Order: sequence, then structure tokens, then C-alpha cells
Amino acid sequence: MKIFQWLQNIVQYLANGVSQLFKPSDDDYPEIGVQPFEGEPYDENKQNENY
Repeated sequence: MKIFQWLQNIVQYLANGVSQLFKPSDDDYPEIGVQPFEGEPYDENKQNENY
């Protein structure tokens, strides 16, 4: 009987793993779209002056 219980536990463990892989995503991130760039463009000469 312990063998059947052991096999049942293994099958249940594997089934839980598979269900976690294939369940729908639960991400609850807002759809914010594309954000505009509000910084300064990279200037290599300006970066070298700081060092």
C-alpha cells in the first residue's frame, strides 16, 4: 500500500508542476503603452569631459 501512496504523491507533484507551467498568466501590470523619451541624447564628448 505504501507503494501506491508513494506513486500517487509523485503523480500529484508532477501534475502540480505541469499545471503551474501551463496556467494563464497572473501578471497584473497596467497597460501604459509607449513612454516618450524625455532625456538628453548620448554625447560621447560630453561623457569624456567628466573624467
